[in-house]
Amino acid sequence: MIRALWTAATGMEAQQVNMDVIANNLANVNSTGFKKSRADFQDILYQTSRAAGTTVPGGGDLPTGVQVGLGSKVAAIQKVFTVGDIVSTSNELDLAIEGQGFFQVTLPTGETGYTRSGALKMDSTGRLVTSEGLPLSPEVVVPAGSNQITISTAGTVEVFQDGQNTPTEVGTVELARFSNPAGLSSIGHNLYAETVSSGSPETGTAGENGLGTISQGYLEGSNVNIMEEMVNMIAGQRAYEINSKAITTADEMLQMVNGLVR
Repeated sequence: MIRALWTAATGMEAQQVNMDVIANNLANVNSTGFKKSRADFQDILYQTSRAAGTTVPGGGDLPTGVQVGLGSKVAAIQKVFTVGDIVSTSNELDLAIEGQGFFQVTLPTGETGYTRSGALKMDSTGRLVTSEGLPLSPEVVVPAGSNQITISTAGTVEVFQDGQNTPTEVGTVELARFSNPAGLSSIGHNLYAETVSSGSPETGTAGENGLGTISQGYLEGSNVNIMEEMVNMIAGQRAYEINSKAITTADEMLQMVNGLVR
C-alpha cells in the first residue's frame, strides 16, 4: 500500500507541472509571436518481482513477468513552433514572418537573441528596435527626414526622404533559422537564445533557403488555441483528482490493516 501512495503522488506532481504549462500558455494568449509549450510525460522505474522468460519447473518459460510501475514524471516541456494568426495592423514598422525564421536582435550582453515578434519601433537615432529597445542585427538605421518606410517580402528596407521621388535602400532585415527550434532556450520578453540542442543559426534573406517571407503592416499573434488549452486543463484537473483519490483509497486500506485485531 505504501507504494501506491508514492506512485499516486508522482502523478499529482506531474499534473501540477502540466497545469503550470497550460496556465502560462493562457496567460500569453495575446503575446505577439508567443509559442505555446507542451508537457511530455513518461513512466519511471518499475519494480520487478518476476522477470519474463524465467524458467519454471518442467522446462517452460514464463510468457510474462510481474512488474509494478512506480509513477510518472515530466520528461520534457517543448515549445511548439506552429505559425500563429497573422493580423493586419497597418503600421509600417510591424512585421510578420510567414513561414520559418526568426528576427535577430542584439542583447545587452552583446550576444544575439531571436524572436518571432516583429513589433518594431524607432529609437532616437533612427535604429529599428524591439519594444525592449533591442536593435535588429544587423542594424537598420532610418535617416532623419524620411517620411515613408517600405519593407519588401525579402526584408529590404527603403525610405522616401523629403524632396526625393525615388526610394533609398537603408538596410535589410535578415532572418535566422535553426535545425531544431524546439531546442532554443526561452529567456523571456518574446526572446530565445541559441543552445547546443538548437544547433547553430543559419542566417539569410527572407524567402530563400527555406526562410519565410516578411509581411509589412502585419503581426503574428500567439499560436495558443484557447479551446484546446481549456480541454487540456479539464483533463489535467481530472487526472490530478483521480491521483488524489488513489492516495485516499490507499490510506483507507492502510487504516483497515492497522485496525485488524487478533
